[in-house]
Amino acid sequence: MVSGGTGTLPGTAALTQVGRLATLSWEVLRAIFKRPFQAREWIQQCWFFASVTILPTALVAIPFGAVIALQLGSLTAQIGAQSFTGAASALAIVQQASPLITALLVAGAGGSAVCADIGARKIREEIDAMEVLGVNPIQRLIVPRVLAAMVVSVLLNGLVSVVGVLGGYFFNVVLQGGTPGAYLASFNALAQVPDLWVSEIKALLYGFVAGVVAAFRGLNPAGGPKGVGDAVNQAVVITFLLLFLINVVLTAIYLRIVPPKAM
Repeated sequence: MVSGGTGTLPGTAALTQVGRLATLSWEVLRAIFKRPFQAREWIQQCWFFASVTILPTALVAIPFGAVIALQLGSLTAQIGAQSFTGAASALAIVQQASPLITALLVAGAGGSAVCADIGARKIREEIDAMEVLGVNPIQRLIVPRVLAAMVVSVLLNGLVSVVGVLGGYFFNVVLQGGTPGAYLASFNALAQVPDLWVSEIKALLYGFVAGVVAAFRGLNPAGGPKGVGDAVNQAVVITFLLLFLINVVLTAIYLRIVPPKAM
C-alpha cells in the first residue's frame, strides 16, 4: 500500500486504492463466467445474506414508507393535490427508497460479515495458501459472495417495494383520511414498468458494489484482528458513499432517457 510517509502525495494512495478496487471488480466479473462455479458456496451465502437481512429490511421499510406517505400527504394537502399522493409516495419508494434501504442493509449486515470472514482468512494466511495450491481465491470465495449479495438485493428490493407501498397506503388512508381509490388511481396513472426495472437494476448494481467493496477491504486488512475490525468499518462507510453517488448518476440517466408517462 502506498503511504504518504514515503514522500508520495496523500492523494496518490487514494487513487491507488481506487485502481485496485476497480481491478478487483473486473476480476470478479471475469471469474463469474469461469468454471467450475461454486454453486454450493453460492447457495449457502444466499441463505446467509437472506437470513440476516429479511427481517431488518421489512421492519425498516414500514416506517420509511410511512414517513414518505405522511410527509407527501401533508404537502399535497397544502397545495390541493391530494389525488397525487399515491403516485408520489409509491414512486419515491419504488425508485429511490427501496433499492437504497436494501443495499444499505445488505452492506451493513451481510457485507460486514463477508469483510470480516475474508479478512480473518487473510490474516491466517489461508488466502496465500490457496494461491500456492493453485486455487483462485476470487473464483472460490469472492464470486459466490458477490453473486449472493446481488441476488438477495434484487429479491429484497421487491419485498421492500411491496411493504413500503402498503405501509404508505395504510398511513395515508387511515391516518390522514385519504381516499383509497384516488391513492391507487394516481399510482396507476403515473407509474410505468421502467420504474420497476430501474429499481431492480439499482438493487443489482448496489449488491455488486457492496459485495466487491467488502471483499476488497477483507483482502487488504492493516494486519491483525484490529486491522480486520477497521477494514469492516471502512467497507461499510465506503459502500454507503458509493451507493449514494451511484444513485445520483443512475437517477439522472433514467430521468433523461425515460419520458414521463402521459396522464
